[in-house]
Amino acid sequence: MDMNIFIVEDDVAIFDLLKERLGQWSFHVTGPTDFHDVMGAFLNDKPQLVIMDIQLPAYDGFHWCREIRAVSKVPIIFLSSRDHPMDMVMAMNMGADDYVQKPFHTDVLLAKIQAILRRTYAYGEEAPDVLEWNEAVIDMKRGVIRMDGTEVELTKNEFFILAVLVQSKDEIVSRDDLIRKLWDDERFVNDNTLTVNVTRLRQKLADLGLGEAIVTKKGLGYMAITL
Repeated sequence: MDMNIFIVEDDVAIFDLLKERLGQWSFHVTGPTDFHDVMGAFLNDKPQLVIMDIQLPAYDGFHWCREIRAVSKVPIIFLSSRDHPMDMVMAMNMGADDYVQKPFHTDVLLAKIQAILRRTYAYGEEAPDVLEWNEAVIDMKRGVIRMDGTEVELTKNEFFILAVLVQSKDEIVSRDDLIRKLWDDERFVNDNTLTVNVTRLRQKLADLGLGEAIVTKKGLGYMAITL
């Protein structure tokens, strides 16, 4: 799922900072151009999460939170320099999911965003016990892949990468998306680590005759193909 984050912030510098930082993690960022019609932009953009300042032109963030809550359960994070406890209490009572004070660290805000998105859009979803791919069976519980009586054990990272690719088989998964998914799952990886893991995964798949089933799309990412 492509995640669209709707930022209601009249400070252009903060909006641009968040747009750039979140864009690095493949989030699509939008926001209202008319602060008298925040709801119009919200309904048009259909975001998966809202970041809302309190002090805004025309109507304050509490007003827009109330309006959004009348039509949607989308997660809302308040981002404000106001540090009075009553502001925080009011925000949470109106249905906000979190309250972050300015000045803020973008990495902390990013972690909160990812945690809320996991809870909202992945909570309660059960992974299948097995995935079938090219006559092989991927055991989601044990982290192994079996084919024609041969079983190959994978490391956690190798298994996670394979599962992500197979769940999107015959579609390109970008390197950035793979890194972000691994990072979200509390396994820190960088670009070099991803390359090493994919190489090792291919070597293990070769034992099952599937060494060519993970294809590199230069400049785009990887694809688990159907042979």
